[in-house]
Amino acid sequence: VVVREDRPGDKRLVAYVVGDAVDLAALRRHAGEALPDYMVPAAFVVLPTLPLTGNGKLDRRALPAPDLSTDSDGRAPRDPAEEVLCGLFADVLGRPSVTIDDHFLRLGGHSLLATRLVSRIRTAFGVRITVRDMFQHPTVAQLAELIQASGGDQRRPALVAGERPERLPLSSAQQRLWFLDQMEGPSATYNIPLALRLSGRVDTDALRRALTDVVVRHEALRTVFRVEDGEAYQLVLPADGVDVPLPVVPATEDTLAGLLAGESAKVFDLAAELPVRAALLRLSAEEHVLVVVTHHIASDGWSNAPFFNDLATAYAARTEGAAPQWAPLPVQYADYTLWQQRLLADEQHPQLDFWRETLADLPEEATLPADRPRPAVASYQGATLTLSCPASTHAALTGLARETGTTVFMVAQAAVAT
Repeated sequence: VVVREDRPGDKRLVAYVVGDAVDLAALRRHAGEALPDYMVPAAFVVLPTLPLTGNGKLDRRALPAPDLSTDSDGRAPRDPAEEVLCGLFADVLGRPSVTIDDHFLRLGGHSLLATRLVSRIRTAFGVRITVRDMFQHPTVAQLAELIQASGGDQRRPALVAGERPERLPLSSAQQRLWFLDQMEGPSATYNIPLALRLSGRVDTDALRRALTDVVVRHEALRTVFRVEDGEAYQLVLPADGVDVPLPVVPATEDTLAGLLAGESAKVFDLAAELPVRAALLRLSAEEHVLVVVTHHIASDGWSNAPFFNDLATAYAARTEGAAPQWAPLPVQYADYTLWQQRLLADEQHPQLDFWRETLADLPEEATLPADRPRPAVASYQGATLTLSCPASTHAALTGLARETGTTVFMVAQAAVAT
């Protein structure tokens, strides 16, 4: 069983089985009885033999991608609501289709995909289901019943592009990261580095233009953060003034790791610089590594797929001497920020009351046991401590996770909280 990432940011467990006339349905049932749902592979692939490298080790790169179009014995949608839900499930999970009996986790779903699916369902049905609801009702049939039972009009305000104020406020996530940047000073703590090895000749000028195209397309990547009258706001830089540099840096396989670390550690000035930068490390005429570093204030794990998809589209166009022809985005992050403010304004008082009561008696700082005094300045240095868990204890934890439809991490967190 290996972890594959055939779509950027979407990691799946895939099982490779050697044998003849393997009953995959029975094998999947056996795995489901022995493992929590999240540990059951999303796909099973039967091979005559496992591919090996020249020195006899498993050749992971030669393992074929799974065929996710395998027919299921589940039921087809019975009404329009289930048909819409099946479409949303299939789209988020990257599958051609799903049935109303297919299990979200067993198809490769996880908490991040569940969050994305919940958002899509809220928009489509106007109901406020949660990620917890997804885990407790993991099939289309179960979720359709929950949506029908919820009843009532629970629609949130629509997220649409609209008129913007002279000064754009920060979203909740931006406020947090901007505050940490101000408190800590220049730091690479929240840098998100991504490295992509490119084989074959690279049109450097086309790649630089493509990077600029992507930054122009997504306002969040050309947003800086200023302060006026003691209040931070986001300033979207004009598209016609953006030009993303792409320095070409000579590299070797021996120096590559150090260069990657150096690029990743460069800090951003959020008030003056774009929250994204790139460099092309040149190993040879036909071997390069593209390094893209974004600040977390403008990007997260979900951003990788649209970023690289748009970059590939723009690069293909630029190598042909043309600008990418793509439809304008219906909304930008600034529109989401204003939508979030409207939403919180409607729900603010209950939230504030809850947190005031919950946080009322907390100490000024965490009173966790420590083996040395707190330093005056955080160094972010630490050590790794390895613990052993007896096999019987691990089996019991795994069994409890399976029985409750949770993960071992959730069981461990519940123990810590208790």
